[in-house]
Amino acid sequence: MADKFDVIVIGAGPGGYVAAIKAAQLGLKTACVEMWTSEDGKPVLGGTCLNVGCIPSKALLEISHKYEEASHGFAEQGIKVKDVDIDVAKMMERKTGIVTQLTGGIAQLFKANGVTTIQGRGKLLAGKKVEVTDPDGKVKTYDAENIIIATGSSPIDIPPAPLTEGYIVDSEGALAFEEVPKRLGVIGAGVIGLELGSVWARLGAEVTVLEAQDSFLSAVDQQLAKDALKQFQKQGLNIQLKCRVTGTQVKRNLVYVTYEDGKGEQEIKVDKLIVAVGRRPNTDNLLAPDCGVNLDERGFIFVDDTCETNAPGIYAVGDVVRGPMLAHKASEEGVMVAERIAGHKPQVNYDCIPNVIYTHPEVAWVGKTEDQLKAEGEAYKVGTFPFAANGRAMAANAASGLVKIVADEKTDRILGFHVLGPQASEIVAQGVIAMEFGSTAEDLALTCFAHPTLSESVHEAALGVNGGAIHIANRRKKK
Repeated sequence: MADKFDVIVIGAGPGGYVAAIKAAQLGLKTACVEMWTSEDGKPVLGGTCLNVGCIPSKALLEISHKYEEASHGFAEQGIKVKDVDIDVAKMMERKTGIVTQLTGGIAQLFKANGVTTIQGRGKLLAGKKVEVTDPDGKVKTYDAENIIIATGSSPIDIPPAPLTEGYIVDSEGALAFEEVPKRLGVIGAGVIGLELGSVWARLGAEVTVLEAQDSFLSAVDQQLAKDALKQFQKQGLNIQLKCRVTGTQVKRNLVYVTYEDGKGEQEIKVDKLIVAVGRRPNTDNLLAPDCGVNLDERGFIFVDDTCETNAPGIYAVGDVVRGPMLAHKASEEGVMVAERIAGHKPQVNYDCIPNVIYTHPEVAWVGKTEDQLKAEGEAYKVGTFPFAANGRAMAANAASGLVKIVADEKTDRILGFHVLGPQASEIVAQGVIAMEFGSTAEDLALTCFAHPTLSESVHEAALGVNGGAIHIANRRKKK
């Protein structure tokens, strides 16, 4: 007889492990299936985010930023530093240590909350059964009252640039370079391409980013995107738009990349090439034909607003379903599903999911952009405030960028909150909280912010929405 659980979660990434812990906390007998293993054959929890995504990339971004500051930014602040060098092996050792500590922490949380870890590759069968094939090829079937699919996503491969070990890599490979490449190519100027390109550019690589779209960061408010492009170009990122890569060839220890732009066919030579053109859901060989769960043409699982599939009792969260591929979005969905299984009625507010690009300056936003509101014909008003007029930002030598708040013209309710600048990933949370509670720009304008802080820029932008900014000239209202 198959083992029986109240909840089985397939996948132990940010959506899966959070769902498993929450379900167990709510008194449900819970198991989590995970196929990743360490070199010694033990289960590795945390998924892409903790192992080869969010956490290791942020470790490298933080280290490389410190290196860049020590190399170029300290002198103008009166700090003399000689012979700054980077030990790539030591940097990678620290990255790995952080990952190991955090993934081990999840294992301890599973133990503390009574979550059973099942090692192997999970497959959904009909009748709410999960077939698990362990690393040795042995197969076992488990029964559950409810099943949560949280198998995440993988980098997209493109035919013109097939992965070639040591030369053409995806985002995972770009986190494991053994030395700083002299010349680095990046296909894709999205979040991953910009972050990884920034890491190696700071450490001394000549970085060329090839982007097929004709606009830069099209999902970002274009006022911020244009400013960000200038900042990144000043940092040495050679970002080229409207470039379609047509082929690659590895020869004489170099990667030859051919692409087409407005001038015709072009070619560049690089030591390493990163392919960062997006991610696809991990749904291959996941669903038995008769399990009752449907996929769309791109391989995503169909779900309703509560993340339930068309098969009752079967849910899916995170990167395998519609919406942005973000770890925090997956976690929120995981909690929602666990609580609904336990009989509660929570919802995820998809209008308040923040996005962040961890470059320097950082880019972060939540809600509608000015461009979206224009396209929708919505009446709105805007308040902006530059970090160049913020005392704390100036003192920190980080005065690039701005805060921008977009509000409804009639109700003053905040519709969008956008930040380009220092600690934008932290500042955007203020916008998320404000929007979650339905705040108006006036609500923020009437709030007292500590001085001197970066967050004062939020206060000033909110004041500026209605023409009341103090530390910058206000926009003239249209007559």
